[in-house]
Amino acid sequence: MTDLIACTIGGGPRYGQVRALIEKGSWDKVYLIGDKESKDFSPSDATLISIDTDRTIIELVQDIRKALSGKIVCTEYALNIVYGPGKVHTAIISAILKLGCGIRMVAFTKEGIKEI
Repeated sequence: MTDLIACTIGGGPRYGQVRALIEKGSWDKVYLIGDKESKDFSPSDATLISIDTDRTIIELVQDIRKALSGKIVCTEYALNIVYGPGKVHTAIISAILKLGCGIRMVAFTKEGIKEI
């Protein structure tokens, strides 16, 4: 199986896309990358990685990389970045790649979880 990393910044009160991925998927572990406003969405089976979006992109990469370091047990992550700003998306992708992991983009569609 694969771990899921999803960005929850700006996901609003429902976080439908990420919630569906968590509930419908078979994940070893789930990591949610969010800010102080996305703390309201924290399913019990997920690890929240809280970041400060006011930091520079270099600092964000370091923060995310540090938070994920040592937790990696796979060579590939399923990644969902439907929510959040481009700066955070770039930092997430960079941090994962710097840890030596691959990514496959996933989304929840009418047909279920799809690799995109």
